[in-house]
This record gives sequence, structure tokens and C-alpha cells, in this order.
Amino acid sequence: MEDTAKGTRIRVIEDEMKQAYLDYSMSVIVGRALPDSRDGLKPVHRRILFAMKELGMLHTKPFKKSARVVGEVLGKYHPHGDLAVYDALVRMVQDFSLRYPLVQGQGNFGSVDGDNPAAMRYTEVRLSKIAEELLEDIDKETVSFVPNFDGTGEEPVVLPSKIPNLLVNGSSGIAVGMATSIPPHNLSEVVDAAVALIDNPEASLQQLMSIVKGPDFPTGGIIRGRNGILQAYTEGRGNITVRAKTAIEQMKDRQAIIVTEIPFQVNKSVLIEEIAELVKDKHISGISDLRDESDREGMRIVIELKKDAIAEVVQNQLFAHSRLESGFSIMMVCLVNNQPRTLSLGQMLKEFIKHRQVVVRKRTDFELKKAAEQAHMLEGLIKALNSLDAVIKLIRASRDPATARQGLVGEFALSEIQAQAILDMKLQRLSNLEQEKIRAEHKSLLAEISKLKEILASELKILGIIREELIEMKQAYGDKRRTDFMEGDVEVFDEDLIEDKDCVVTVTRSGYVKRVPLDVYKEQRRGGKGIIGTETREEDVAEKIFVCRTKSTLLCFTDTGMVHWLKVYEMPEASRQSLGKAIVNLLSIEGQKITAVIAVREFDDLHYLIMASRKGVVKKIRLDAFSRPRKGGIIAVLLDEDNLINVALTSGESEVILATRKGMAVRFYESHLRATGRNSHGVRGIRLGQDDEVIGMVTASSNENLLSITENGYGKRTSIADYRLVNRGSKGVINIKADQANGNVVSIITASDTDSLLLITKQGIIIRTPAKDISVIGRNTKGVRIIRLDEEDTLVSVAKVESDLA
Repeated sequence: MEDTAKGTRIRVIEDEMKQAYLDYSMSVIVGRALPDSRDGLKPVHRRILFAMKELGMLHTKPFKKSARVVGEVLGKYHPHGDLAVYDALVRMVQDFSLRYPLVQGQGNFGSVDGDNPAAMRYTEVRLSKIAEELLEDIDKETVSFVPNFDGTGEEPVVLPSKIPNLLVNGSSGIAVGMATSIPPHNLSEVVDAAVALIDNPEASLQQLMSIVKGPDFPTGGIIRGRNGILQAYTEGRGNITVRAKTAIEQMKDRQAIIVTEIPFQVNKSVLIEEIAELVKDKHISGISDLRDESDREGMRIVIELKKDAIAEVVQNQLFAHSRLESGFSIMMVCLVNNQPRTLSLGQMLKEFIKHRQVVVRKRTDFELKKAAEQAHMLEGLIKALNSLDAVIKLIRASRDPATARQGLVGEFALSEIQAQAILDMKLQRLSNLEQEKIRAEHKSLLAEISKLKEILASELKILGIIREELIEMKQAYGDKRRTDFMEGDVEVFDEDLIEDKDCVVTVTRSGYVKRVPLDVYKEQRRGGKGIIGTETREEDVAEKIFVCRTKSTLLCFTDTGMVHWLKVYEMPEASRQSLGKAIVNLLSIEGQKITAVIAVREFDDLHYLIMASRKGVVKKIRLDAFSRPRKGGIIAVLLDEDNLINVALTSGESEVILATRKGMAVRFYESHLRATGRNSHGVRGIRLGQDDEVIGMVTASSNENLLSITENGYGKRTSIADYRLVNRGSKGVINIKADQANGNVVSIITASDTDSLLLITKQGIIIRTPAKDISVIGRNTKGVRIIRLDEEDTLVSVAKVESDLA
């Protein structure tokens, strides 16, 4: 509003601040942060290159101090801090920052480890050859110049740029309210795409992407998947995942992961520290040593693994938790006619081609003007040569050069320029040979003028010139890709890297676990001595043994009724004699004991789990109730001063047999059990006698045999049909004699003639024997000797190798 009394204009402060901030924002966007779509440079980089050209610092000339360049740029073109200019200069030298460095450096310009460059007074620079291609023809009026900040000189608005530098070297910057992050690309691919667009302006994005495969980072690496690239090239924005290039090498007794390339803009030393912290915090296991062996020959990070570590799994963990795999956000934002715009791949190439059309047209016009001027001057010389005697006579008779010039203009119908050229001509050019050269030069100029006019009259010829120059750039500077591709954006899990094979898992009473390949245990005849299956500590007992596949999920049930999840391959693979690894390092089970383990391939709603406790309580629950793992485990069954002893996987139509330590057993239909939820108690499965307890549970059918073994190494097989079906909760029938010779019953399983059995003793002795060697006899019998035991040793567990695994 206006104050009429004073004649002044008053503005609301909000409006004034809004306008001032918008002006500031545009100043930052245009003057500092965003590159131009034509030459791909920000003002500071453009000023550095132009200043170096003005100083004559070409790639064929000696190096000069960086401080000289910084001072020139500050004093003439860029009135900001010297550190900002030097940082920009340093980045143009670094071959790990730019795909095609624009400045050659001599001295310390930093490293991929994040080392700072030396001070500008110590380093030296000059233009690289490819940078001179950006500046070529700048003196032919191809680009506009504007006054510098103090009006004492001029600077270019944009460089002619014979190469598509915005895509080739990329750019990054943060403006006010927007940012740009354009990745570098391979020059050969970008040039081929530009040529294809010149040949076919209607070329589709798919056609262009068949040429430009994706970003090509100076540090190499591997781009995982192409969806992010497609989105970025289509919409101008997208995200890609870049991972390090690694290899697995075999050392003396272990493997090592060798890293030879890392993702773009990742600090190598920080990366190594990060991996070390992950190992220290136990986020990544299996690494024994980490060292950097990089030298002038290239990068080499050695990640040495422990003997029992799976290299592929550790490598996958590194990709998941460290910056060996990192994301790169693509935002193809740049200035088009001083306006920030987000461009697709095709639009970027078209903007470059449009720029080159303007440059070539202006260059051609400049050359035409110069050729016309030269031809005009030569025409005057030819006229003078045709009347040489008269011209000499006129000049000799003239009082001074001005009179001679006027006389030539009037007498021979020459222009002032032609007359001056005649007066400036040396006498040696009057020889016959020189006269012929003048006439030949004039003829050549006329032909060149005609050619230049044809170029200006035809847009196709201009595009043809651009095409030829691009091909020359490819031939001069093109190279192979450094960044490879990994097809597919699907996450690769540890399990995908594991060979699915049979293995034997053992668990000791004090909580040590390990897995061993099944083929380590060779079959022996019944009554054999066996082999050492696991090393045990003093007062430790090997309690559990079972056969499964490496990709199975183990549901680990504890005596308190909790369940935990564990992949088999997460267990350490060890030799027969080794102790294994404490299970507390694999699961969060402090104060609990693993009493049952179920190997599951797939969680569905068609199968059930039946649980049995030491006091004879049973419970049925659907398998899919355990399909969502939790780190600390979940409740499987509520127990009152009881312990869970066994869990079985069923189809819902099985028969259940519970066996006790004193040799009793009960058989009933699974259908007598109703499926309940996790947070519930079970129901009575068997009525126990005095001082008796349940030692095992199996699910079976009447055509199978039940194997019962006792602590003194005896056992027998009995047809399940011999056990009459009763209601759950009854006392049951005699299963096997548990007298002094046999000892108490320790385990029961179903076993057919095609099965192999693995038995383990308290002292860690394991024997593998065929089930068919054990007789099938009645219930109320003693059985046969299965294994000869040393004094003070007892049998503790038995596992079955299914017939399809044996």
C-alpha cells in the first residue's frame, strides 16, 4: 500500500521475506547447485576450466600450481571462498569421483579412503585432453559471454562441449528445495545413444536403453537389478542398488572374501571400520581377520573367514549390513534455459543435441564470416595483380599512405579493406609463384564459403557434423564399462546360497550343537563298536541326535514350553570329533534347555504339532501357528511344574504312542486331541505309575514297528499293532522289560527295515546300524544287544535316517 502523505510505498513484511527468499533460492539454484543441461557443468567448474584455458594450461603444456588457478578464478570470475574453488578443482582431478577426469593433477589430491588433498600451494594441475573438447571453438562466438562480477571482463554462459558431459561425468548438488544426483555413464554408450537419436529422432526409451545399459561408475561395482534404472530413465528419478565386486578365494585351511571394487562414493577406510564394528557387535559372524591390501595395482580388501564359516552366507550378511552394498538415488535435475527441470534419458540427449546444433551453426556462421572477409581481401589483391603497373605507379605518386589508399579506392573500385591489404602486401608476393598462390587461395575460399552456406541452409548437414564429431569423441576417449549388472531386483537371502544336503545334528546336555555331513557315518553291523561322534567335556552328555536338511527350519522347543527358530545352516559345520558351538550363541535361551527339535521345510495349515510333557500331558496345535519367527521365541505350551520332553509333526490323522521310563506305553488316536492355541495347557495323555515319567512320544500307524532302546544298550522292535488302541489318559500296556539288565527305557522311535539308526552314548560314541538287524519281537520281552558299552557308559539317544535319506 502507499502512504499518500509522504509518497512512500509500504510492503507487508511477509511478502517482502517471501520474495527475498525466492530470489535467494533461484540464485542458489542457477548460480551454484545445479548443472546446465548443455555442458553438464556448474558455474564454479565452468569458470575453473575457462580460467585454465585462458592461462594456457593445456594438456600439452607444463603443470602449474593449483593456487595460480584458484587465484585466477577468485579474482576474475568466482567471488567466493578459495576452499570452495579448490574443492571443485580437486574433484575434477580425482579418477574415483569423475568417470572421465577433466583436470590432470600432480601431487596429493586425496584418495578413496577419504584422505584430504594437499594444500593448493603444493599441488599442480593442467587441463586434461577431454576437457579441451569441452572448450573447443569457444573463441568462435559459439556461446554467449556475460560480464564478470565486477564488470572488468567476460565469462562464458556455457561451454561448447563436444561431449555429453552431463551424462558422461554426472553431477550432484543440493539447492534450495531441490537436489540433483546424476550418475556417470560410459562415454561410448552415451555417444552411441546420441547418434541413434540423431538418426531416428523418434527412437523409443527401450531403444535407447538397449544402448545405454545403465550408470557406469568410476569405482566399478555391480548394479543389482534394472527396475530403478528404468524408472530413472523414464521419469528422471529412481533408486538403484550398487554392490561391491567380490570373489571367494581358498586359503590354506579356510576361505577369504576378496573385495576388489566398492560402490561409488563409499569411503574405503570407513567401510573397513564399519565391517570391524559389525563383527565386534556380533551382527556378522564367521570373520576371523580383516585387512586392507590395496596398493598402486588396485583395491584389495581381504576378509578372512573362520574355518567353519560358509563364505556365501558371510558375504550375504556383509551385503545386508555394511556398505558393501549401498543405494544410489538418481535425480536427473538440471537447468534448461535457466529453469530447473527433471529430465528423462531421451530428453537429456535431445538437450545436448540441440545445444550442439546451436554451437555448430554459430561456429559455421563465424567461419563463413571469416572466410568471406578473407575472400574479399584476396579479391582486392587479385584486382591489384591484374593491374600491377598502374597500382605501383599510383602508390609511388602518392604523398602518403592515406592518399595512396584513397587513390586505390577511387581508381580501381576497391573497398577500404582491400586497399589497405594492397598497401600491406609484401613485395615478395608479386612474384609469379606467389600470385598463383593468392589466386588458388581465393578459389579455395570460394569453395569453402559455398560449403559453409550449404551447411547453414540444411539442418540435416548440421546434424551430420554433430554425428561425425560424436563418433570422433568415441574413438578418442571411449572405453569399456567398469560397472557390471546383476539381473533381478529380488533380495537374495542366506538360504538361497546354501546347498541343500543331508546332515546330522547333535546336541549335548550342556547345550553344545553342531552339524556333520551324513555321509561321515558309515553303516556297521549290529553289535559293532561305533565311532566317536562328538567330543564331550567332563560331566557333559551328548543327548540329542537327528537327521535333517541344511535348508530346514529347526523349531527348538525348550523344557519350559517355549519355541525358538533356527536354520540348520546357521549351525557350525564341524568334524565328528569337535565339540560344536554353545547353543546360547545361536538362540536366546538363557536358563532353558532344548528338549525337542522339529525340522520343518514349509509352514502350512495341513500339519500339526503334538507335544508331550514329562508328566504325561499332551497338546495339539496347527503348524502354521509357528510360521512367524521372533528373536526371543514364543510360548508353545503352558506348563505347571512340568517339563516338555518331545514334540512330533503329524498330518492330523496319525496314532500317538507315549512311552515311559519304566517300560509302559499307551496308544491312542490323534483325533482324540483337539487343536488349541499356543497360550493354552494340554490334556492328560497317560496315567503314570509311581516314580514313572514319560521319556518319548511317536506318531505312527499299525503297519509300522516301534523301536525301544534302554540305557544299557538293549533294544527291540515291536509291531505297533501289538499295542491295543485305548483312550488317551489310560495307564497303557508293557512296552519292554525295564529290568536290571536292560535298565530304564531312554528312547523310542519308529523304524522300518530300510532305515538306518544312529545311536549315541553318554561318552559321545555314535554307531550307525541298519534297523533290519534288530529283531521284531513281542511287547513284553527284553530285546537284543544293539551296542556294546564301556563301563560307566550308557545309551542316551537314538535317531533314524529315513529310507529316502540313507
